[in-house]
Amino acid sequence: MLRVRATSRVLAVLGDPVAHSLSPPMHNAALAALGLDAVYVALRAPSEALPAVLEACARLDIAGNLTVPLKQAAAAFIPHLTPLAASLGAINTFWAADGALHGDNTDVAGLDEVLERLGAEGPWLVCGTGGSARAVAAVAARRGVELRVSSRSPEHAVRFVGWARVLGADATQANDRPVRTIINATPLGLDPRDPAPVAPERLEGAAVALDLVYAPGETAWVRACRARGLRAADGRDVLVAQGAHAFERFFPDTRAPREIMRAAVARALQP
Repeated sequence: MLRVRATSRVLAVLGDPVAHSLSPPMHNAALAALGLDAVYVALRAPSEALPAVLEACARLDIAGNLTVPLKQAAAAFIPHLTPLAASLGAINTFWAADGALHGDNTDVAGLDEVLERLGAEGPWLVCGTGGSARAVAAVAARRGVELRVSSRSPEHAVRFVGWARVLGADATQANDRPVRTIINATPLGLDPRDPAPVAPERLEGAAVALDLVYAPGETAWVRACRARGLRAADGRDVLVAQGAHAFERFFPDTRAPREIMRAAVARALQP
């Protein structure tokens, strides 16, 4: 059982919205299992308040994570970034040391693990151009996989493709040619009333679908993809994988209890 004391170290996930985040139950389960004197909370941080919130985290020795729409914005306010985070211009994990914040992007390692497990072959289609899509581009560059980019804004897609090519990815704008793996890196699916991030006809020829959104009973898009015979997963596996890497940033000498974290997420996502 997690006990919160006056001495407890505070960890937090920052986002807007953030009430949907399962990082608190996942990390608190890990903290309780290991008997660590810390507590993990969710803090709503509007974009305009982010600089002040991060400054407070540095002063109060608060570590944590960032979710939409803060992953790119935070990179401008965190002075010490890992080479990976600096190359992406997007972070999801931060911690304080010597009064200053440090940042990393553990989404890349988490995505890499899950896409490997799904057997994600190329070409890939990524829907979205935000911080999570940047992590997808980094994995595609590592693996030498062709990446096609889809966005509601053609201008955003063009800029993202240019950025991804500098990163080393074989990136182009989405076209009508079939792809083998489709990744939803947009927020579509957080609200059950959202439209599908990918039209059903676009799934023709695909073998794998990964939705970075998670929801009780899985997202409607994941269920639809699986019904068509695709190997499909929602964002819970990525949440656990990147969360384990982040946990080991918060507590460098401690191995994250992945199975406990996975079980906590599964409980929270029971329909």
